[in-house]
Amino acid sequence: MNERILQLAKTYEQETIAIRTYLYEHPEVSSKEYETSRYLKEKVAAMGLKIEEVEGTGFTALLDTGKPGRTIGIRTDIDALPVTENPNNLAGPRKYRSKHHGVMHACGHDGHMAIVLTTIKILTELHTFLTGKIYFIFEEGEEIGSGIDAMIEHLKGKQIEAIYGNHLVAFLESGKVSIDAGPKMAGVIFVDFTVHGKSGHGARPDLSVNPIFATANVLTGLTSAWANRIDVNKTVTLGLTKINGGTAHNVIPNDVTVGGTLRFYDADEGKKALSILKDVATQTAAAHQCSITFNEKTKIVAPALINDEKLADIAIKGLAEVLPHRNVEGVQWFASEPFSRYSELCPIVYGFIGMKNDTYGSGAAHHNDYFDVDENALIYGVIATTKIAVDFLRR
Repeated sequence: MNERILQLAKTYEQETIAIRTYLYEHPEVSSKEYETSRYLKEKVAAMGLKIEEVEGTGFTALLDTGKPGRTIGIRTDIDALPVTENPNNLAGPRKYRSKHHGVMHACGHDGHMAIVLTTIKILTELHTFLTGKIYFIFEEGEEIGSGIDAMIEHLKGKQIEAIYGNHLVAFLESGKVSIDAGPKMAGVIFVDFTVHGKSGHGARPDLSVNPIFATANVLTGLTSAWANRIDVNKTVTLGLTKINGGTAHNVIPNDVTVGGTLRFYDADEGKKALSILKDVATQTAAAHQCSITFNEKTKIVAPALINDEKLADIAIKGLAEVLPHRNVEGVQWFASEPFSRYSELCPIVYGFIGMKNDTYGSGAAHHNDYFDVDENALIYGVIATTKIAVDFLRR
């Protein structure tokens, strides 16, 4: 079986690359992946799988071996980002270009989709040697978390016993993978609040209540709180990324808005951090005679992604058979993933597929306009995904 997986992955490698190329050239932003979804469904239907629609642009496809057994889910995200592509990657002119200006697969989801489509093809050929069912999960809007609720609702009652997903990563060398037990990606808290003051003429700040100064003090207060109140052994990052307020040089605005995220691994420390943020912001604003409103988005959006120990053990042992000496354990990433929410349904396991290749130029950080995927890394994602599915179903 191992030799067959390796052989088929190699046989379909150029097809995998061609699929990724098409998807890279035709990116669509979160929740608007209409043509992407149509393309994926055509590919899946051509392989004879049953497609089940999910609210929005996401869907699932079922491969039923026709024999009783276990059920596993294999997930991919399908959205791109509102990033204007740089014509170069880190090594020079990129091999492929986005045909949609201002939209770019700057996180590797094009590769994820290609990996899963090829995995479907291989598992379809191997299904006579397997038992049970495989649900292939095509999740919309991963970047903004728009599709996860509908997908979880859709999967309830399907008796899925494990779900696997992976992510191409620019910080791990091509040819390497990383799957082990424990925390892999951080939980995330969205931050979105507005500081309310009193508008007035810029010449008479004493007759107004300036929310800009209040907001500046909120930010410095949060910096101090993070240095002194967050457990030093339980990191929570304070990633405030936007401030909007004011429209003219001589007008004091009514409002200033602030946005960003907090990232954490320890759930209790994450809750504490959210409480600190609200407390410091509210009291600091009040000290400047301002009030504050927290948008409903200001909440824990996803928990930390923690790999199940038993599933990780299956993956580690399996990878040692098909990709010996390529698994790098102990890798964590402080980015966040709604994939962690699938733990509400069943145990989960998530892997990183390395794609850093200095010669190819694929080492730029995710969400960066220089970002590119080493297409030669895709085969390792196919092998890992297929092997994990086969081993889970055959045990």
